[in-house]
Formats: sequence, C-alpha cells, structure tokens
Amino acid sequence: MAATSHPLATLAAIEVLRRGGNAVDAAIAAAAVLCLAEPHMTSIGGDCFVLYSPAGGLPIALNGSGRTPAAATLDWYLERGFTAIDERTPHAVTVPGCIDAWFRLHADHGSRDMAELLQPAIDLAEAGCPVAPRVAFDFAGSSRQIAEDAVASRILMKNGAPLLCGDRVINPLLAETLRRIAREGRDAFYEGPIAEDMVTRLRSLGGLHSLDDFAAQRSVYETPIASPYRGHDVYECPPNGQGVVALMILGTLGGYDVAAGGLSEPERIHLFAEATKAAYRTRDAAIGDPSGAPADVSQWLNPVYAASVRARIRVDVASEAVDWDEPEHKDTVYIAVVDRDGNAISFINSLFAEFGSGIMAPRSGILLHSRGSIFRVLPGHPNAIAPRKRPLHTIIPGMLVKDGRAVMPFGVMGGHYQASGHAQFLSAMLDDGLDPQQASEVPRSFAFGGTLQLEKTIPNEVAADLARRGHRIERAVKPLGGSQAIFIDHARGLLVGGSDPRKDGIALGY
Repeated sequence: MAATSHPLATLAAIEVLRRGGNAVDAAIAAAAVLCLAEPHMTSIGGDCFVLYSPAGGLPIALNGSGRTPAAATLDWYLERGFTAIDERTPHAVTVPGCIDAWFRLHADHGSRDMAELLQPAIDLAEAGCPVAPRVAFDFAGSSRQIAEDAVASRILMKNGAPLLCGDRVINPLLAETLRRIAREGRDAFYEGPIAEDMVTRLRSLGGLHSLDDFAAQRSVYETPIASPYRGHDVYECPPNGQGVVALMILGTLGGYDVAAGGLSEPERIHLFAEATKAAYRTRDAAIGDPSGAPADVSQWLNPVYAASVRARIRVDVASEAVDWDEPEHKDTVYIAVVDRDGNAISFINSLFAEFGSGIMAPRSGILLHSRGSIFRVLPGHPNAIAPRKRPLHTIIPGMLVKDGRAVMPFGVMGGHYQASGHAQFLSAMLDDGLDPQQASEVPRSFAFGGTLQLEKTIPNEVAADLARRGHRIERAVKPLGGSQAIFIDHARGLLVGGSDPRKDGIALGY
C-alpha cells in the first residue's frame, strides 16, 4: 500500500511495488514524481527526513537536511545589518540534502535500479504533469513568489499568471537533470555542471555558497526518539527536527481523558492549544542543530516534565498567547509505503516555503528551498546561523510502534502545524478509535502566532466558548495541514490506509 498527497505519486509507488520493488524504492519514485506534481511543495532542491522500519521492526532515522555554506558566519550577517534571513534570498538556501538522502537510503535498503525509480518523474517532466485542484488553489495564492525569477516563472507560470487546474507543468530542464542523476548517481548533483549551475546562480544573487559546500553534503543515520502514548510508542526523528515537540504535546495530553465523550469539544481544543503552546515555547528557546547546540532531549520526554506542564494549565482560562517570529511555512510532501514483506517507510520531502526561495537554477531547472530562513541572527541562540550548520526543521515523519513492531507510518504536512498535527492525528486514532482515513478528516485547530486557528468546520458555538476562555480566535483561510498514514494490522494481515481530503492525494493498495 502507498499513501501520498497526489494520485500520480501514489500510482508511481504502486507500480514500483507491483514490479517487485520494496517500500524504499516506491517512496523514492513517489517523491520524484511529487517534484513535478506539487512543485510548490517539494523539489530535488529541498531536504528530506525518513523513518524506516525493516519488516515491521523498530525504525531507523535518516536525516537528509542540508547545511549552510562554510562562509556563513554569524558575524558576516551582523556586520551587514541582518536581523533575519529573508526566505526569498540566497541566504535562505542551505545545501539541498534530499538527493544525497535518496541515494544513501537506496544504497542501504533499496532493491530496484535508481534509473527505473526516477523514470516516471522524467516522463512527467517532459510530457507535462496536469495541475490538480488543490495544487491550482495553492498556485493562485503563491505564484507571485516565483514571478520575478525568469526561469521559474517561465516553467511554473503561464504568460505571467498562475497555472490553472488542468494546465500542465512541463520542465524539460529538470527532466535532463534527473536523467543525468539517474545515470551518474549522487555525485552528479553535488559535483560538476549541476552543482555549478546552482552555485553560480546563488552567488550571482549574493549567496556565500561554494562547490566545496555542495560536495561536502552528507546525510546521516540517527537514533530515533520515542515516548509512549495509549499503549503504543511514538517514534520521531531527533533534533534538528521538531519531532520532540510532538512527543511533548502527547506527553502532556497523556494525563487527561481526551477520548470522545471524556471532554466537550471546546475543552478538548483548549487542552490541545495549551499543550501546543507549552511545547512550542520550549522548541523556540532551546532546539536547534545539536552539533552546534547540544540539548538533552530526554528532559522534555520525562513524565515529570509533562506533569509540570499540566500543573500550569487551567482548563477554563487560556495561557498567554505566544507570538513566534520565525516565518510561517507549509510546503512539504509526505509519503507512507508498506510493501509485501512488511517493510514500512515514513518519508517527507520539503521546499519549506511556497516555491521555496523562488530561485531556480537556470540550466538544471532545480527550484531551491528556503529552509535557512528559520535561522536566527542572534548570538547565543541555539538556532543562530553558523558555518556548515543545519537549521531547525519542521518536517517530521512519524512511526507508531506496538510491542516492538511498527504498526503505522504516518505524517502530517503543514510547517509549524506538523508537531501539533501529529498529536491531534494520533489522538483521533488512539483515543477515539478512528481509522486513518477518519482521523485525517477530523476538524483541526492550531494555537500559533498568538491566535487559535480553527478550521471552518468547527461550529461557531465552539469558537465562542473558546473565545470566552481567552483565546484569540482566527478562522483558518486554508485547511490546516494534510496527512497520510497506513495502519498495519499484523493479527489480520491487513493494511488500512488514509489520505487527507485537504489534498489531492489517495491511498491505494493491492
């Protein structure tokens, strides 16, 4: 079974599985297709994180996030008066990590030839990928982000206007780039003409990147972090990702009876909001790349810490609103695959902001991400920009484990929302007994940026109750996030998939 945010990506994964490929093969094929199907969400110029559970066992984590240039010192930015890293500048572009991650994962766990896996994306890049309804909706509001880039606007816009539903994304430059990568391997991206194209473009705009920075990029395997929730263990990637934030929220919720019927809808949304605000305060103050700012994650997963958070939560009054000064970011794709042997993969790839930095390399057709915009230009901060440093990441794949075996790869797209989304999605399944599809359809809320965002499907009377508790209510303009998951029922030999109706995607099995 495969579940992605776009039908063509799900189909690509299924076809790989039908030909005998495994979960890793299928996920890579789907991720490549999504670079054409959802080009505002992901690109080979972005980053990647993976949780992979071989044959139902415990997951391993692969960190495919890129690093800053060696010349990107904090003093360089301070001396030039920077107070933040603008996401539409080359300074927001760290070295893209996903291609190295794909090849590392494939070398260690894949089974089919990489050229075979990239061919569906190459075909789409040449023939054109139809714009799906949700993609067209997003294009209408975000195409201005690429309007000033001559190459990106020519490929991803139509006569200076956003592409419409049914129009085709055609990127022959990217087709040739993918063909070269398929033929020559990982080094074709990080060395030689493709790397030169990206570096030349970035430096022409004032970036500090060098060919050495690209050649040095390496993905790393890491030990996942985990904590219990309702008889299961929830696994996440460790920092520099925000998976620990999802676990902190779940730890707080674990002390409440939040199952359906245990609390009213306003009470439940209120508790989610308060748990979220507490966890995100910690994230903002203390979490970054551990190579530059080591932090003891276990302190935040301790039941004593969760109890101390609950002690500060009032069920009738909202705590002080928190205003984050990091940029909002929503643009990510998520893929879940389970193969015939029980291998399960939770795979996420991202551009960070809509169309990333908006900068496209002119000869390779690679749209570059903007992950570095979350760095702080602030001495002493754990997420302060520094040479060869990875930024705090919001993209987080998840894996649910029970009795030592993986039972569900899952993920929730949506930038800052992802950690809160993981907690809400798992609560819907483990507290309310919903299946993955039902859990993805539950109305969502998110305490972010000083407000409590509510989707329009949450009744007005609930919103009014929350306002009386002191929450500053904001109706979400766009749906909150998007999720995919595949539940593995080991006892019955059954896979149960779900794909969020907020996106164009689908879950399919055979």
